[in-house]
Amino acid sequence: MSQIEQETEIEGVDVAGPPDAQPIVFVHGAMFTGKMWAPQRDALSDEFRVIAPDLPGHGARSEETFQLEPALDLLDEIVETLADGHAILVGLSLGGYVSTEYASRHPEKVDGLVVVGSSANPVGGMGVVTRAVGSASRLVTRSDLVEQGIRRAGERWVRNRDLSPEIQEEIIEAGIYPRQFGEAGPDLRWEDFRAALGTYPGPTLVLYGSRDLVMRKGGEDHAAAANDAYLASIDGVGHICNLHRPEAFTDAVRRFSDEIVNAPSDD
Repeated sequence: MSQIEQETEIEGVDVAGPPDAQPIVFVHGAMFTGKMWAPQRDALSDEFRVIAPDLPGHGARSEETFQLEPALDLLDEIVETLADGHAILVGLSLGGYVSTEYASRHPEKVDGLVVVGSSANPVGGMGVVTRAVGSASRLVTRSDLVEQGIRRAGERWVRNRDLSPEIQEEIIEAGIYPRQFGEAGPDLRWEDFRAALGTYPGPTLVLYGSRDLVMRKGGEDHAAAANDAYLASIDGVGHICNLHRPEAFTDAVRRFSDEIVNAPSDD
C-alpha cells in the first residue's frame, strides 16, 4: 500500500507519511475538498504525517451542510485518532478560520498554526460584507444551472494551474461545491476570529498571496493579535496560493515546522 492510500476509519480523509512523523493537518477552503492539498501531500509525506480531511458539505461529506461546530468536532476526532492527539494545523480560507477556532479551544493539541488567506475578521463592517456575500452566493447557487457554471469555471481554473495532470484530475474528480460557500459565510459572520487567535499561545504563521488584497490588508493586524506570530506572503499569487505556487507554499510550511515549531533547542 502506498503512502497516499493509507486507510482510515474516518470517512473522507487523506493520510500519507510515516505514522511516527510530525503530524500536519491541512484544512481546505470552501468549495474545494481535502484533495486541494495533493501537491503538499506529495511533497511533504516523506518527512511528515500529512492528513487532509473533507469538511462537512464537501467531498465525501457532501450530503452534509457546512457548519462550524460539526467541523470543529470532526477536526478534533481527526487530531485525536489520526495525529496522536497533536498536530500542526494548516488552514486556508474557510479552513483557516476553522483551524483558528480549534486552536483557541484546544491549544494543547496544536503544535503550531498556519492561517492562510484568513486574516480578514468577519466582524463589524467585514461581518456585514461576509453576510451579504454569503447570502448572495446562497441565492444564486439555488439554480442548478448557475451552480454547474461555477463548478465548470472552478475546474477550468484548476486545469490552468501549473500542476501535474494527475493532481489536476484528482482535485477535479473530488468535486467542487459552490453552494457551501453560501453556507459558510453566514455561519461565520460575527465570529471574532482575531480575538480567538489571541488566546492561542503557540506559534502562528499568518500567510497570504500578495495579490489577495483583502487578506493582505488584514495581515498585519491579524499577526499583531497573535501571541507568537510570523507574517509572510507568497509573491505574485492570489487567494488559493497553495495551488498557484505549490512549491513556494510547501517551502513556507516546511520552514515553519523546522525553524519555528520544531527548532532545535539551545540547551
